[in-house]
Amino acid sequence: DGRIVAVGQNLSAEGASVVDASGRFVTPGIIDAHSHLGVYPSPSLDAMSDGNEATQPNTAEVWAEHSVWPQDPGFGRAVAGGITTLHILPGSANLFGGRGVTLRPVLGARMVQEMKFPSAPQSLKMACGENPSRVYGGRNSSPATGMGNVAGYRQAFANAQRYARQLAAAENGEGEAPDRDLEMETLAGVLNGDIILQWHCYRADEMALAIDVAREFDFEIAAFHHAVEAYKIADILAEE
Repeated sequence: DGRIVAVGQNLSAEGASVVDASGRFVTPGIIDAHSHLGVYPSPSLDAMSDGNEATQPNTAEVWAEHSVWPQDPGFGRAVAGGITTLHILPGSANLFGGRGVTLRPVLGARMVQEMKFPSAPQSLKMACGENPSRVYGGRNSSPATGMGNVAGYRQAFANAQRYARQLAAAENGEGEAPDRDLEMETLAGVLNGDIILQWHCYRADEMALAIDVAREFDFEIAAFHHAVEAYKIADILAEE
């Protein structure tokens, strides 16, 4: 039924199809934990380059799956390369880039719904450092510095805590529920653990600051991506 039942030498192949794999390689299926296929097609196509809602620093309300182009030729090459599963993330222009989605590269899919991995949790893509500072500082708006980045994270999560308290109070009959806010829904989902946080960070000091923010607002960071200076704080990351 599509599962490996035994590995070894001189196994019985009774009742099984036999493939002569002489001179070939057998590898596990590859899970791509950070992909932009579908939202940034490969080869690149401007009309379908849809991965950054770079209109404001916090776009936690957007979902990558709503930008996925199922006919991206890159999905076919991913299958040819042994990739069975991809986690598709928004780009890194924003402090909060939006929700990610886990897909299977289903060739010939007409819509993203045919590709979604059953019951996979959603993620939130965040970014720190030079990406949001460059994008928004270049427009003479905040954040333009590391200070602005961290202030943006903290204010957003403070707002999300208030939103979550209002929802909880309404559920207990203590006041009216707030109007639905898609941005706040995503951040509240991170706070309660329903949405898994993926954080784009290059520098060790920025990762350490991100951990401080997570401690202040009591949420967990699932992974740092592109973490080229992780070796400088390996002990801290191991402890966390």
